[in-house]
Amino acid sequence: MLVERDHIGIFGKMNSGKSSVMNMLTQQQTSIVDPTPGTTADTKIALQEIHGMGPVKLFDTAGFDEEGELGRKKRAKVMADLKECDLVLLVIDPETRDFTTEGEILADARELDKQILVLFNLFGPLAEERIPAVEEKLPLLRFHQKMSLRAVDASFRQPLLHFILANFVSRNAKMELLPFLERDEFYVLNIPMDDETPPGRYLRPQAMAEEYITRNWAYPVSYRMDLGKARKGDASERRRWETFLGNLNRRPKAIITDSQAMDLMHTWTPADVMLTTFSIMMINYVSRGRLSKFAEGIRVLKDLRPGDKILIVEACNHSRIAEDIGTVQIPNFIKRHWPDVVVEHNFGQEFQENRQLQSYKLVVHCGGCMITAQKLLARIRDLDSVGVPYTNYGVFLSWMQGPAALRQVLTPWGIDCGD
Repeated sequence: MLVERDHIGIFGKMNSGKSSVMNMLTQQQTSIVDPTPGTTADTKIALQEIHGMGPVKLFDTAGFDEEGELGRKKRAKVMADLKECDLVLLVIDPETRDFTTEGEILADARELDKQILVLFNLFGPLAEERIPAVEEKLPLLRFHQKMSLRAVDASFRQPLLHFILANFVSRNAKMELLPFLERDEFYVLNIPMDDETPPGRYLRPQAMAEEYITRNWAYPVSYRMDLGKARKGDASERRRWETFLGNLNRRPKAIITDSQAMDLMHTWTPADVMLTTFSIMMINYVSRGRLSKFAEGIRVLKDLRPGDKILIVEACNHSRIAEDIGTVQIPNFIKRHWPDVVVEHNFGQEFQENRQLQSYKLVVHCGGCMITAQKLLARIRDLDSVGVPYTNYGVFLSWMQGPAALRQVLTPWGIDCGD
């Protein structure tokens, strides 16, 4: 399974001591510490286990007050990090005079409904005396718990950890990968293994499904469909599939298929067996149960007009060859049915800024198996904020086969897609 981590971000001005806080928590020189403003050029990330809290991901962000074009780029990255964090540690040097930057971070974090803890980093002997003046200039601080420390003093590490544990409430509720799973039932994993499949291992969704089914006392059975033969109408491939099902001696409870095989599986699956796809499974899991929103988004396709733009979003950077879903199969389908619709792509873990997003009629997202729930939820929040609908590879590829196929893959999740 994916390791669910709470994300803790360290934010503040340049030279406020953010990197020192990071190094204190990790107990090593994770981040470079130097009096030169802007030393942290990009976000430093560390994975750690905190006793009493579990696995966490720490973000040491760049100073939010750096000016110029480079500063603008850094602030954009810091804002992206802020959207992903569950807990914001706002580091303040009380001996500075202008707290506009801290006010902006506070306002943004509160707008995003982030949990916020304030750390007053005491550099000099008069720093403690300055705290009341800071609180007067930043009235929003009264709503958040505060702690004073010296970030370069390792003796403050345990008090800081206790402070975090006492005031942070994790919102990472446990998600079931396959909530419809039943003990002692068979579940077929249809894995075609095309030219993009890496040797020696399953893809993450396939491995996760197999582990989850086994852990929950059911029986995963893998099957490799020959897509080439099946699509050519080779009768022997259909017989091989039916023989495989018959050899189980009882019906499987459900079939989980590679989405690109939906053109076959929606008719090959027995009527009394549930069907869904790995991509749908993953987007529901990583989005923490928001599959219905991705199902709603597909309705936009019936209203497409010439000149509309669709953004296809793939979170990983795998080598794209042959009949790649995101760059070949979905774009080709769109071009066949809506030749005047513009298709664009966004690859990797960085997402586009809001001013670009609002130009799209629809966003089609992959299963999200290579990004965290926090990152995907930040994307969903951005799309919701600009009113752009979104769907998913598995939902789209099922919709391509008609309303019955879409209804088929959503039924196990208790979702009624309507017409």
